[in-house]
Amino acid sequence: MSPANHSTQTRSGFVAFVGAGPGDENLLTLRGADLLGRADVVVLDRQAYGALLRHCREDAEVVDSSADAAENSVSLKTIQAAKAGRTVVRLCSGDPSFFSSVTDEVAACAKADVDFEIVPGVPPATAVLTYAGIPPAASVPEFRIVDAAQVDDWAKHAACEGTLVIYNGVADAVPISKALIAGGKPDSTPVAVTSDGTTTEQYTVVSTLGRLGPDLKHAGMTEPALVVVGDAVGMRDRLSWFETKSLFGWRVLVPRTKEQSKGLSEQLRSYGAVPEEVPTISVEPPRTPQQMDRAIKGLVTGRYEWVAFTSANAVKAVREKFEEYGLDARAFAGLKVAAVGEATSRALVEFGVKPDLLPTGEQSSEGLLAEWPPYDSMLDPINRVLLPRADIATETLVAGLTQLGWECDDVTAYRTVRAAPPPAPIREAIKGGGFDAVLFTSSSTVRNLVGIAGKPHSVTVIAVIGPQTAKTAEEFGLRVDVMADEPSASALAAALADYGAKMRHAAVSAGEVPRRPSQMRRGARRRVK
Repeated sequence: MSPANHSTQTRSGFVAFVGAGPGDENLLTLRGADLLGRADVVVLDRQAYGALLRHCREDAEVVDSSADAAENSVSLKTIQAAKAGRTVVRLCSGDPSFFSSVTDEVAACAKADVDFEIVPGVPPATAVLTYAGIPPAASVPEFRIVDAAQVDDWAKHAACEGTLVIYNGVADAVPISKALIAGGKPDSTPVAVTSDGTTTEQYTVVSTLGRLGPDLKHAGMTEPALVVVGDAVGMRDRLSWFETKSLFGWRVLVPRTKEQSKGLSEQLRSYGAVPEEVPTISVEPPRTPQQMDRAIKGLVTGRYEWVAFTSANAVKAVREKFEEYGLDARAFAGLKVAAVGEATSRALVEFGVKPDLLPTGEQSSEGLLAEWPPYDSMLDPINRVLLPRADIATETLVAGLTQLGWECDDVTAYRTVRAAPPPAPIREAIKGGGFDAVLFTSSSTVRNLVGIAGKPHSVTVIAVIGPQTAKTAEEFGLRVDVMADEPSASALAAALADYGAKMRHAAVSAGEVPRRPSQMRRGARRRVK
């Protein structure tokens, strides 16, 4: 049986067994992502690797291979799909070559004369150790990997002079440690147990073979986990980088839509946080579209000198109108375009329009006005500005432009209405302290979140974008813990990260295990090291 012939993949079906890595979705290989993008059928444990479906086509069929799914059923579906000429990707945990449970599925493909490919993945034996701050094979004479389920005699592994990595051993970690000691391993040998490696749920207990029992007693360790034995564990204090991130494991509520919060959520993840977007407003078309229709016609026929965008939603509304009329970014030729901030500017650039004016200081209506040129009849052939905005926009910009000599067409491009309440588990987490922090980017997000989901728990860190938002939060009885240095979502995330870093440093300096805010509420379950 030979591997799949890539030249025939589009004409005949085949199966790719792709290593999904140890848990961090960003550790998927380029080959794995490419195959997912071309797959007709994807077979995976949706709970563990559902995030990887972002690489797939929207029309790809997804087969859940979770623990309750019969293996022979999954294998049969895989083979049937391949024989029907479809490209199938079977996602496997870690690397398919390391103690994999899909060996039988591979054999079934071979028996059925179905072409297949095995794509290596990043193995937990190296990735989890690296994420735990333990160098897998630095300056050690030996690096040994074993599956606890396949070991009958631990004495021969007690002689390992380097690093011993044990798969599937967390349930029997204490008996294993005793067996290694009985085999001649010193009871002072460092040992680490890491569960949920490379994810934001990662947790590591560091101990010795002789002390492992008491240290693991209240840790609540479950599979997937790795047991690491050897002196390399002692380097964790210097090399730990993942679990020491400023917001590691923090569950952060972002009261915005996924589209609005994409950059913010990515920034939070870089600090180790787990962002959860909960929309508090819903964006809808204006009740009467005629005003926008006239504005678009005026834009095309030369009625305006400037178009000012104060939100990405305004850009989206105009873009949708353009598409409705068969127009594109070329209709902005000859116009000057202003954007209130970086997020709005990015939306314009994605549309194909580069803003002529962007505040260099405060990203707000005030900041835009501070740099807006006054109307000059000698330089400006037209004195009119188009402002496509929300129905609840303030009059600050209109008043300021009027004072500068400009005439404004203030047009309702979209309406903002309160979003539907989030699911019950989210509401309970908000009120019960299940979130470690919440980021408020405007006064309306405060009002709307409280209105649809209730007031955040007292242990939840409240972070706000500026003084006005802080005032609104305090009016609702919320304690403001963090305020951004400047009114931008990026600065707000950075301020929260700085707050989390100070909390961690204070705990470590006091000789305590750092805890997240949600772990400090009464009755919260927490691991004890």
